[in-house]
This record gives sequence, structure tokens and C-alpha cells, in this order.
Amino acid sequence: MNWDVVKGKWKQMKGSVKEKWGELTDDEIDQVDGNKDQLAGKLQEKYGWSKDEAEKQIDDFSRQHGGS
Repeated sequence: MNWDVVKGKWKQMKGSVKEKWGELTDDEIDQVDGNKDQLAGKLQEKYGWSKDEAEKQIDDFSRQHGGS
């Protein structure tokens, strides 16, 4: 699933996001609102990951939830 699809379904996917990255608060997930760059930034803050690692995690998540 490309990120545009994830962004379009963000409200439905918030539970999956919370399950995958439990350190993110509900408010942070709401703030991200499907923005991939903002999500990467939050993951870097919470988990101490590099930008590349955060993007890899996001891409893996996207693939697990339906696609490419």
C-alpha cells in the first residue's frame, strides 16, 4: 500500500499504529494525521532511531498493511 492510501485511512489505522509503536501517545498519533515525515520524526524521538531506520520501519508497516 502506498503511503497516500495509509494517509487516507489514517483514522482506521490508528489502532494498528498504536499496536506497532506503543510508545506513541494517542495525541501524537492524532498530530501525525497520516503525515509520513511527522511519523518518522516522532519515531526518531521516541525510539532513538536514525531517520533511515524510522523510514524503514514505516515502509515495513505500510507493506504489512496491504501492499507495495
